[in-house]
Amino acid sequence: MIDLYTAATPNGKKISIALEELELEYKVNALSFSKREQKSAEYLAINPNGKIPAIIDRSAEDFVVFESGAILIYLAEKTGRLLPSDPKGRSTTIQWLMFQMAGVGPMMGQAGFFLRSAPEKIPYAIERYQKESRRLFEVLERRLEDVDYLAGDYSIADIATYPWVASYDYSELSLEGLPKLEAWIERVGARPAVKAGMQIPG
Repeated sequence: MIDLYTAATPNGKKISIALEELELEYKVNALSFSKREQKSAEYLAINPNGKIPAIIDRSAEDFVVFESGAILIYLAEKTGRLLPSDPKGRSTTIQWLMFQMAGVGPMMGQAGFFLRSAPEKIPYAIERYQKESRRLFEVLERRLEDVDYLAGDYSIADIATYPWVASYDYSELSLEGLPKLEAWIERVGARPAVKAGMQIPG
């Protein structure tokens, strides 16, 4: 059994998608940001960074994993799925996972924050993060001209990237001129496990 601590954000949805894909039994613990439950002493004992997601693997002596990329790698290694075992395949997958972790997520997150949540509108910041997000979309487009999935076969790299890119409207980004990326969004989004994971937490 996996205890999943999550919220309705792209980073949270990565893990529910992975758990659905891997057919692992899990319990959802939805945290309320408005109540700042992610900053509670109880949750900080699980994730000292006070962010979601985090998991506790009850089948492995209550082993705790935080940071979404680390959780994806752990679950893939635990099950022997969604992450190749050969060095080149593994490296390719982790490279695209890190591309999401270091680029797509932070840039789209900042674009959305300055557009929707900042106490004042700062056009320079909005434009900066929207432009960088679009540039990263174009990197994905070029990659997807050669492969159906980011690492060749469907993997944790796609799982990590999909919830962010699929939410492009939130940051007022466009997919115009990116047909391969649009097709990838449709392809990944059509998977039953992805559909199920995107609904968690409800």
